[in-house]
Amino acid sequence: MAFFRQYIAPFLVVLVFLMALAAVSARIFLPSDMLAPAPAEEADSVTGFPLSNAPTLAFTGLRSQV
Repeated sequence: MAFFRQYIAPFLVVLVFLMALAAVSARIFLPSDMLAPAPAEEADSVTGFPLSNAPTLAFTGLRSQV
């Protein structure tokens, strides 16, 4: 168990950190149209669908009124 705590666990932590660093740094090489954040749509609290595509619900009191 001491071998795992001294060698394997720290290696896994460093490996996860380096993978996350590579994933975040990869944004530099993406085309300029992909550098913007993803468009956010308000989702329906019941179905999870965007409100523009949500099916009509009989009880509309569950939808948030913005």
